[in-house]
Amino acid sequence: MQNPTEHPHIVVNSPALDGSRRVTEGPVTLGIASHLDDVVEILRLADLDRIEVEESDLIEWQGGGPDDWPGLSEHDTE
Repeated sequence: MQNPTEHPHIVVNSPALDGSRRVTEGPVTLGIASHLDDVVEILRLADLDRIEVEESDLIEWQGGGPDDWPGLSEHDTE
């Protein structure tokens, strides 16, 4: 159980072949994100919505930052 004074350590893992990224807190997978909005929603569902996704030191972005979503197509504008 997490100590109330501890901050969660969220990891947005490197993109998979399809561009999706696993979002974890320690050994627990919170969800799979295909876009930055998905990360925000996953954290909201985990009651971690007070975290500023793009600027927080509590989130470790592996394999690229919040703007790196390779393979992303459904959110691209034409």
